[in-house]
Amino acid sequence: MYLKPCSLALLFISKQDIMFVHAIEEVSKFTRPIHTISRNFNQTTVNPGAATLFFVNEDGCAVTCKHVIDLIANRNAINEHYRKYKTEKALIGRNNKYNQRIKALEEAYHYKQDVLVQLQDRFMAVTSEPQLSYRWINHPKYDLSILIIQDFKNSLYQSYAKFLKNSSVLKQGKFLCRLGFPFPEFSNFQYNTDKDDIEWTQTGISDSPRFPLEGMLTRHIQGDKEIAGIELSTPGLRGQSGGPLFDTEGTVCGMQSSTNHLHLGFDMKNFEYNLNGVKIKVTNQPFLHVGHCIHVDIIKKFLLDNKIKFYEKE
Repeated sequence: MYLKPCSLALLFISKQDIMFVHAIEEVSKFTRPIHTISRNFNQTTVNPGAATLFFVNEDGCAVTCKHVIDLIANRNAINEHYRKYKTEKALIGRNNKYNQRIKALEEAYHYKQDVLVQLQDRFMAVTSEPQLSYRWINHPKYDLSILIIQDFKNSLYQSYAKFLKNSSVLKQGKFLCRLGFPFPEFSNFQYNTDKDDIEWTQTGISDSPRFPLEGMLTRHIQGDKEIAGIELSTPGLRGQSGGPLFDTEGTVCGMQSSTNHLHLGFDMKNFEYNLNGVKIKVTNQPFLHVGHCIHVDIIKKFLLDNKIKFYEKE
């Protein structure tokens, strides 16, 4: 059958228009957000944050970034450190040396304005069980962790990742997509003035929308003896860390890990240009922000080494 040039153009546009639509729907079935709330020293503002994980089998096993797990793993230590500080602070008598002793106590606990003092987290839409018990295994070299939910039952995720079997198809110019939960919009938290504590609430917005972001494979990232990662032409966003990298079929090709900043060399210092008839001076140092993803082969090998079941797709 002969197609006119205009028909070919429409066909091309149609394919471009739906490039990742089906893939995002499929990947969303096993990709879940991690919600965090935190507070810095001497502040009452609660800061919402997010990260991402995705499940690799039906048994409650997922992968995410090691830097995400490291933060969560330190939660109890962070909160306990602040609890001890509050206990000691309450014992300081109100006398003429009060401010001096408070300052000394802050220095002893290494507390300054930008220091994290409280942290809470939630794994969203994973299981209907009220309590979640889990352990993790950190990769010895790369920003990768396996999360294992113990005594897993009553799953709230509907599928699991299918990993790319033959990674040789991951070549420069291939378009891939990431899915995660940046720009947190959940608001079901508060600062409790009476308790000097942060807490989850039953009111407010409890969800945040998923956010996909596509990019072209620009380079492979070399590890010690293997290809360790994939670089994309667009940045990975805060909150997408631990989210899957996938192709148009929804086949998982890696995991978003970090963003690298490449100096473009087009610096401008007191560059003068005309804006609506007014001369202004601009100083600018532009960077290209590119996403770095853990390579699918690294993930599969780590799962295999730890005897975690996973699935592949041709």
